[in-house]
Amino acid sequence: MIPFVTDIRAMPLWLLREYLVELGGQAGTDNQVTGPGWQVTLTQLEDYRIGSLRVGEVRLEFSGTEPAVAQLQTLLAPKLARGGG
Repeated sequence: MIPFVTDIRAMPLWLLREYLVELGGQAGTDNQVTGPGWQVTLTQLEDYRIGSLRVGEVRLEFSGTEPAVAQLQTLLAPKLARGGG
């Protein structure tokens, strides 16, 4: 098992969960999504603050086999990319 933790800003928890389901996971209780060889626990964090600006933040805790987690992260990366504007 390989653990990996990352925090994502400016993306709601429900959308991250939906992306993980699109990538082959099944949503369970307690904001956990389980897929083939991997599991991700999503945790809503306090808003990230920059001056008066507040941005939502979600922690993703990945666990599973190293190849499965690496593949999931590769497939998830384009969904997390946001263009500036």
